[in-house]
Amino acid sequence: MALKSPINQFGFDYWLRKRQGRLMPSRGDIDPMEITKILPHVFLMDVQHEPLDFRYRLIGTKMDEYMLARYTGMWMSEIPHQAPPSRIYANCRKVVMERAPFAADTPYVGKNKEFLTTEDLIMPLADDGERVDMLFVTVGFV
Repeated sequence: MALKSPINQFGFDYWLRKRQGRLMPSRGDIDPMEITKILPHVFLMDVQHEPLDFRYRLIGTKMDEYMLARYTGMWMSEIPHQAPPSRIYANCRKVVMERAPFAADTPYVGKNKEFLTTEDLIMPLADDGERVDMLFVTVGFV
């Protein structure tokens, strides 16, 4: 996977190591103490399947600082610029359906006018090794 952001490259390498030959790691495999270097740029999102939606469980401090509002605990469908059929929702859906990581440049919507886009890396997590129940997301700003 060709990634521009060193944050995302670190996150992807970490996800690959935690996979340990499985299709994807579980949430329990992700240890915040092992990713302190990128933790401010991390999201953990719950996946609801029926209907498909994504809830912000954990938002890194840098991410929280750069977002328009405090989204912890909110569902993506509750946020107008992220609700379906938004690009970010579609990217999360793709990861759930394909059960594989996906990176994309997404137009930045937030407080910091220095950034135009973000490079989002969305990686699936599954407690049972098959059905995606959480997303591990790292973000680099461009």
